[in-house]
Amino acid sequence: MSYWRLHYHLVWATYQRAPLLTESVERQVYGAILGKAKDMGIIVHAIGNVVDHIHVAGSIPPKIAVADCLKHFKGTSSHYVNHLPGASGDFAWQEGYGALTFGDRAMDDVVAYVRNQKEHHRQNTCRAPFERMSAEDDGVWMVFEEESR
Repeated sequence: MSYWRLHYHLVWATYQRAPLLTESVERQVYGAILGKAKDMGIIVHAIGNVVDHIHVAGSIPPKIAVADCLKHFKGTSSHYVNHLPGASGDFAWQEGYGALTFGDRAMDDVVAYVRNQKEHHRQNTCRAPFERMSAEDDGVWMVFEEESR
Protein backbone atom coordinates (compact mmCIF):
# COMPACT_ATOMS: atom_id res chain seq x y z
CA MET A 1 0.00 0.00 0.00
CA SER A 2 1.30 3.46 -0.89
CA TYR A 3 1.98 6.18 1.66
CA TRP A 4 0.15 9.47 1.07
CA ARG A 5 -0.98 12.54 2.99
CA LEU A 6 -3.02 14.72 0.64
CA HIS A 7 -5.39 16.93 2.62
CA TYR A 8 -7.88 19.29 0.99
CA HIS A 9 -10.27 21.99 2.11
CA LEU A 10 -13.09 21.90 -0.44
CA VAL A 11 -15.90 24.42 -0.77
CA TRP A 12 -18.79 24.75 -3.23
CA ALA A 13 -22.10 26.56 -3.46
CA THR A 14 -25.72 25.82 -4.17
CA TYR A 15 -27.03 26.84 -7.58
CA GLN A 16 -27.30 30.63 -7.75
CA ARG A 17 -26.47 30.66 -4.03
CA ALA A 18 -30.05 29.68 -3.23
CA PRO A 19 -30.59 28.95 0.51
CA LEU A 20 -31.19 25.23 -0.10
CA LEU A 21 -29.06 23.71 2.67
CA THR A 22 -31.71 23.72 5.37
CA GLU A 23 -31.21 21.68 8.52
CA SER A 24 -33.11 18.66 7.16
CA VAL A 25 -31.39 18.81 3.75
CA GLU A 26 -27.90 19.23 5.21
CA ARG A 27 -28.18 15.87 7.01
CA GLN A 28 -29.11 14.19 3.73
CA VAL A 29 -26.27 15.89 1.87
CA TYR A 30 -23.77 14.92 4.57
CA GLY A 31 -24.91 11.30 4.43
CA ALA A 32 -24.61 11.18 0.63
CA ILE A 33 -21.12 12.72 0.72
CA LEU A 34 -19.93 10.40 3.50
CA GLY A 35 -21.28 7.35 1.66
CA LYS A 36 -19.63 8.33 -1.62
CA ALA A 37 -16.36 9.14 0.19
CA LYS A 38 -16.32 5.70 1.79
CA ASP A 39 -16.95 4.05 -1.61
CA MET A 40 -14.06 6.02 -3.14
CA GLY A 41 -11.58 5.57 -0.28
CA ILE A 42 -11.67 9.27 0.62
CA ILE A 43 -11.30 10.22 4.27
CA VAL A 44 -13.71 12.96 5.37
CA HIS A 45 -12.43 14.75 8.46
CA ALA A 46 -15.22 17.35 8.70
CA ILE A 47 -18.24 18.77 6.90
CA GLY A 48 -19.85 22.14 7.61
CA ASN A 49 -22.19 24.47 5.85
CA VAL A 50 -24.42 27.49 5.82
CA VAL A 51 -27.60 27.67 3.73
CA ASP A 52 -25.85 28.47 0.44
CA HIS A 53 -22.52 26.63 0.51
CA ILE A 54 -20.68 23.68 2.02
CA HIS A 55 -17.14 22.94 3.19
CA VAL A 56 -15.43 19.55 3.40
CA ALA A 57 -12.04 18.79 4.94
CA GLY A 58 -10.85 15.53 3.46
CA SER A 59 -7.92 13.42 2.39
CA ILE A 60 -8.10 12.27 -1.22
CA PRO A 61 -5.89 9.38 -2.40
CA PRO A 62 -3.51 10.26 -5.26
CA LYS A 63 -5.33 7.89 -7.64
CA ILE A 64 -8.39 10.22 -7.53
CA ALA A 65 -8.32 13.65 -9.15
CA VAL A 66 -9.75 16.45 -7.02
CA ALA A 67 -12.13 17.35 -9.86
CA ASP A 68 -13.45 13.77 -9.94
CA CYS A 69 -13.94 13.80 -6.18
CA LEU A 70 -16.00 16.99 -6.40
CA LYS A 71 -17.97 15.68 -9.39
CA HIS A 72 -18.95 12.62 -7.36
CA PHE A 73 -19.70 14.52 -4.15
CA LYS A 74 -21.86 17.08 -5.95
CA GLY A 75 -23.58 14.59 -8.24
CA THR A 76 -24.34 12.00 -5.58
CA SER A 77 -25.64 14.51 -3.05
CA SER A 78 -27.89 16.42 -5.47
CA HIS A 79 -29.27 13.17 -6.93
CA TYR A 80 -29.98 11.82 -3.45
CA VAL A 81 -31.72 14.99 -2.21
CA ASN A 82 -33.79 15.33 -5.38
CA HIS A 83 -35.04 11.74 -5.06
CA LEU A 84 -36.18 11.91 -1.45
CA PRO A 85 -39.93 11.42 -0.90
CA GLY A 86 -41.67 14.76 -1.40
CA ALA A 87 -38.59 16.44 -2.91
CA SER A 88 -39.23 19.22 -5.41
CA GLY A 89 -36.29 18.16 -7.58
CA ASP A 90 -34.90 21.71 -7.48
CA PHE A 91 -31.75 21.01 -5.49
CA ALA A 92 -28.59 21.74 -7.50
CA TRP A 93 -25.00 22.84 -7.02
CA GLN A 94 -23.41 25.76 -8.78
CA GLU A 95 -20.63 25.06 -11.27
CA GLY A 96 -17.11 25.26 -9.87
CA TYR A 97 -15.54 24.83 -6.45
CA GLY A 98 -12.65 25.92 -4.29
CA ALA A 99 -9.88 23.46 -3.36
CA LEU A 100 -6.98 24.26 -1.07
CA THR A 101 -4.32 21.89 0.23
CA PHE A 102 -3.07 21.84 3.80
CA GLY A 103 -0.55 19.88 5.84
CA ASP A 104 -0.89 17.61 8.85
CA ARG A 105 -0.07 20.41 11.28
CA ALA A 106 -3.02 22.48 10.04
CA MET A 107 -5.53 19.61 10.34
CA ASP A 108 -7.05 20.64 13.69
CA ASP A 109 -7.42 24.26 12.58
CA VAL A 110 -9.04 23.39 9.23
CA VAL A 111 -11.37 20.81 10.79
CA ALA A 112 -12.50 23.33 13.41
CA TYR A 113 -13.06 25.98 10.74
CA VAL A 114 -15.13 23.60 8.59
CA ARG A 115 -17.21 22.29 11.50
CA ASN A 116 -17.99 25.80 12.77
CA GLN A 117 -19.24 27.33 9.52
CA LYS A 118 -22.52 28.59 10.94
CA GLU A 119 -20.73 30.31 13.80
CA HIS A 120 -18.08 31.87 11.53
CA HIS A 121 -20.74 33.32 9.25
CA ARG A 122 -22.86 34.51 12.19
CA GLN A 123 -19.89 36.27 13.81
CA ASN A 124 -18.31 37.39 10.51
CA THR A 125 -15.06 35.54 11.30
CA CYS A 126 -14.77 33.78 7.93
CA ARG A 127 -11.33 33.46 6.38
CA ALA A 128 -11.45 34.76 2.81
CA PRO A 129 -9.06 32.16 1.29
CA PHE A 130 -11.27 29.35 2.67
CA GLU A 131 -14.41 30.83 1.11
CA ARG A 132 -13.25 31.18 -2.51
CA MET A 133 -15.01 29.09 -5.14
CA SER A 134 -13.81 30.61 -8.41
CA ALA A 135 -10.93 32.53 -9.96
CA GLU A 136 -13.13 35.64 -9.88
CA ASP A 137 -13.11 35.42 -6.07
CA ASP A 138 -9.32 35.83 -6.06
CA GLY A 139 -7.82 38.97 -7.57
CA VAL A 140 -4.37 37.35 -7.74
CA TRP A 141 -5.43 35.02 -10.55
CA MET A 142 -7.08 37.84 -12.43
CA VAL A 143 -3.87 39.91 -12.28
CA PHE A 144 -1.80 36.91 -13.41
CA GLU A 145 -4.11 36.25 -16.36
CA GLU A 146 -3.92 39.88 -17.47
CA GLU A 147 -0.11 39.94 -17.19
CA SER A 148 0.24 36.76 -19.25
CA ARG A 149 -1.69 38.18 -22.24
